[in-house]
Amino acid sequence: MLALHVLASGSSGNAAVIENTATGAGVLIDCGICKRDFLARCDEAGFDPGRIQAMFVTHEHGDHVKGLGVVLRGLAKIGNVPPVFAAGACTANSSALAKVAEAFDVRELTAACAQAGSQGIANAGFGDAMPRAAVAGAGQDSATRAAGDGFIEAAGMRIIPFATSHDAAASFGFRIEDAADGDAIGYLTDSGIITAQAHAALRDVRILALESNHDPKMLAAGPYPYVIKQRIASNSGHLSNDQAAAELGTLVAESRTAGLRLPQTVVAMHVSQNNNDYSLARRTLEAALGEAGCYAETLCGYQARLTTAR
Repeated sequence: MLALHVLASGSSGNAAVIENTATGAGVLIDCGICKRDFLARCDEAGFDPGRIQAMFVTHEHGDHVKGLGVVLRGLAKIGNVPPVFAAGACTANSSALAKVAEAFDVRELTAACAQAGSQGIANAGFGDAMPRAAVAGAGQDSATRAAGDGFIEAAGMRIIPFATSHDAAASFGFRIEDAADGDAIGYLTDSGIITAQAHAALRDVRILALESNHDPKMLAAGPYPYVIKQRIASNSGHLSNDQAAAELGTLVAESRTAGLRLPQTVVAMHVSQNNNDYSLARRTLEAALGEAGCYAETLCGYQARLTTAR
């Protein structure tokens, strides 16, 4: 079984650990927080950061990568130097990632629209909308390696990247599966729309982490300059509460029709502290679940405190 530990989620910094609860090993998605907060929230979650076997970068914006170098250096001091999977375009577009690549094992991450080889996904009938991952890098080991059939293996998990739509050099979400029992987590943040790859990858998961960034009315009336409001609301910006709720309702309906799993826990991600409210984001997703007849637990990922979904 898998657990999701959201260490931080929001415009000031993002980081999340996916833990394989059977082994205690895990992977880190993004690291835009300081080492102190990273270590403190790992400790609060009961997760040993020395068990991180790989790190994955959604995209190069500072709130997702600014803490990566210092955290990697801290892990290296305790003898853990996990590989980092990031798109080359992101590394080239970020001084923080470029510095990490000079000192650590950074491997190329891409996603292309193709049938994934993961048996669990193939059985789910996602078809050609599912991505194939292509990863290149020296020194791949038995603990963390690229599989030739559509996913990356690490910590007893299959990590499957899919394309998102954001104003970055490249951007990804991830589907994470337990290689032993098929448990699955869908993780999507920082996307202005739901891409076809994302929609396919987010079906048939037990835990769904889904961006619910802003309330359109609050954004329109809020303090941001007009150009920033336009960026946030654009197809390469961030999902609103309503967009997240619509996608959630569709995912539930399609999964039920196909005989797939329905989510048991939904986590609202990247909730804006200026253009949204945690309770509003949660209530909007709860309403969508209620209309779809799915009574999953609804949580929020917070900027300054831990959220765990098991």
